[in-house]
Amino acid sequence: MKEALFNFFVGFLASVILMPFVIKLINKLKGGQPILNYVEAHASKSGTPTMGGVIFLIGSLLCFLVFYNSHNFLALVALCSMLGYGLIGFLDDFIKVRFKHNLGLRPYQKVIGQVGLAVIMGLFVYLNEFCGDGIWIPFINKQWNIGWFIVPFVVFVFLATTNAVNLTDGLDGLAGGVSFVFLAIVVILLGINIKNLEYVGENIAYISELKSLMGLSAGVVGVILAFLCFNSHPAKVFMGDTGSLALGGYISAICSLTQNYLLIPTLGIMFVLSALSVVIQVLYYKATKKRVFLMAPLHHHFEKKGCYETKIVTIYIVITAVVGLFLIMFAI
Repeated sequence: MKEALFNFFVGFLASVILMPFVIKLINKLKGGQPILNYVEAHASKSGTPTMGGVIFLIGSLLCFLVFYNSHNFLALVALCSMLGYGLIGFLDDFIKVRFKHNLGLRPYQKVIGQVGLAVIMGLFVYLNEFCGDGIWIPFINKQWNIGWFIVPFVVFVFLATTNAVNLTDGLDGLAGGVSFVFLAIVVILLGINIKNLEYVGENIAYISELKSLMGLSAGVVGVILAFLCFNSHPAKVFMGDTGSLALGGYISAICSLTQNYLLIPTLGIMFVLSALSVVIQVLYYKATKKRVFLMAPLHHHFEKKGCYETKIVTIYIVITAVVGLFLIMFAI
């Protein structure tokens, strides 16, 4: 647990120090975020530096290198997932700011990249001795083994999660705040799980791998908190797709590598609601030419209803924290 705390402080302090330089570099590259013309409430945010999520990649890589050890293979895989999805997001952001429009990569290009990385992760999970084909079911403490079907299941988890986090990134501090709480709770749950495994005398190598994964995750939590110091309302920088896809890739990875897939629809309930609101809006509009929500994703609907941006962000974070505390209560 001490290593996790050290990782957290290293991630936080390094990112707080580096973030102003990252913002200056983005400004020099003229990396201001163009705002969609139908989001009237955000017109004043046009030109705010984007691609700030690159700090997630830098800070997390630094944490990994500083606390490198011989039992960090799962942590390395999780980091590679973050870097891979972050790279796709970076390319998307770069095209947006380079050509001054809000389209970025074509949808099929993003899908190809996301699916490709997800398939690699699915095969790794299926073949790795520490992961396998199991899905851990919380509350009843049972494992459901689904054989090779775990590969397409992991692909679905990665695609759904990365895009859900991406859709949630629409207000200052929203995606970062929810991801911060999500990963903080995951670190606590990993710590509880490690203690339980040590008590029953589980495989030492597996426990060491989980400790490294917990340590890296704590470092990522520190990096996100540092980013929120600059991203909270009014934001000085946006994470962009660089950050949202990187966070989605990391969240998907740690849940897949520990068989905790069902943490995503429970602890990540606000991500799920963001994605569902878009799906419902699109399908209902195609069928009836009418809208269920004033605007999707859901947080924009609340904005249209007159809720303040900071209030929406606070509610999303509080709900995530309450669900997380509920999960911890059952894990103890």
